[in-house]
Amino acid sequence: MVLRGYVPTSEETLQTLAALRLQSLNSDFSTHAPFPRLEELFPPHVLHARLPPPPHRPPAKCRGARLRAGLLAGGLWGQALAKQRAERDQRLRGRLREEGASTMAAIVEKWKLLQGMGRPEAMAAYVALVREWPGFGSTLFDVDLHAVRPRLGRVGGQSWQRATLTPLSPQSAVGTGPQRLWLGIGAKAVSLYKPGEPEPLDSFCYGRISSFGASDSSTFRLSVEDRDLLFETSQVNEIAQLLNTYLASAAAQQLPRPQEPPTSPPTSEPTVLPQGLCPAAGPWQRQPPVGSSHS
Repeated sequence: MVLRGYVPTSEETLQTLAALRLQSLNSDFSTHAPFPRLEELFPPHVLHARLPPPPHRPPAKCRGARLRAGLLAGGLWGQALAKQRAERDQRLRGRLREEGASTMAAIVEKWKLLQGMGRPEAMAAYVALVREWPGFGSTLFDVDLHAVRPRLGRVGGQSWQRATLTPLSPQSAVGTGPQRLWLGIGAKAVSLYKPGEPEPLDSFCYGRISSFGASDSSTFRLSVEDRDLLFETSQVNEIAQLLNTYLASAAAQQLPRPQEPPTSPPTSEPTVLPQGLCPAAGPWQRQPPVGSSHS
């Protein structure tokens, strides 16, 4: 989770986590201790983010003029471009090696400070640091949020329509257009994160979610009170299965224990699920997995 970049935190904390991992693996620092590769200790995307962005490409007309000039020159322009790309790639690889060496040196210095810390203590400190993120314990999925629309009632055969995104709540910062987000599914709530941001854009405890389902193998719908959220993802089945698991667990917690007689007469009202931090929106409506849906 840390190496995949799913724990938003500072580089300093990431280096400390890497040092704690080394302490748990090798005990105290030693020049003879085996060193894992840097990508096994530190998120590679952090190093790549330090590299300069690619050069700005010229407008189409300018590229066309250069292409014509290259053709007239017998392909010399193309050869020059290829040489420039190769030189730039070589410079970037060199810069990446420098950044990697600098990061590893910082990790080793922090490792030296952990002398005398036992393996259990190192592992406990590692987990304690990771747990500082509010989303710890959630399973994160990469999704594209394509539409947030008011629920228009349950009309049979109603088809999905692209819609302008509206804020999920007065406090959320969701804007317009498709957005790449993290969908975090935890034991108590479902949350939406902007990648790399520690605080969620919005969170929905299970009492607020009225239904979920899939319209095809890459489209997932989540109905929250008066809104329908439409996601595109390659992990529709995994999301649905995990939500079903947490739903079953929440429902099981509401069942009375066998030795305890009911405190009220039977009623036809549906079981109310745990409300968590927000009021319940009604009973769950589990939909079939991929291949069917209803609005």
